Amino acid sequence: MKIGILGDTHRNKNYIDKAIKHMNDCDLILHTGDNFQDSIYIHKTTNITTLGVVGNCDFEEAEDEILFETKGYNIFICHGHKYGVKYGIEKLKDKAKKLNADVVVFGHSHEYLHEFHDGILFLNPGSISLPRGSIDRSFIIMELDYENININKIIL
Repeated sequence: MKIGILGDTHRNKNYIDKAIKHMNDCDLILHTGDNFQDSIYIHKTTNITTLGVVGNCDFEEAEDEILFETKGYNIFICHGHKYGVKYGIEKLKDKAKKLNADVVVFGHSHEYLHEFHDGILFLNPGSISLPRGSIDRSFIIMELDYENININKIIL
């Protein structure tokens, strides 16, 4: 299964459209919030199932966290602001353990992250519109099957 992961797009359709060109063969797209409307735009543009959560800059009535299972992995998506991810991932790690998550996808900090902690994969795609900590406008293509997870950081 091939999954596109992006977030903190902040309605910058120019960079969203550039990212979408890399996701045409994805089976699923995950959007980590800020702006939730971008996840709707991505779905309408690609016709690929898109799961999005709301972030601290969103005012829509939508989920702020999603937990789902695919290919034997429990994947937890949130924006991250409720877990103070700009100051570390300890609170997010605690939540992931309670949920028995294998993969945690989050945003908010606008900084790319790809780390394992206590057997849990934490992914932050960074931001394609307003990157921090780097000039790289980034997102992720994750490929997974029942045995392996491969992460590809894509820089626009």
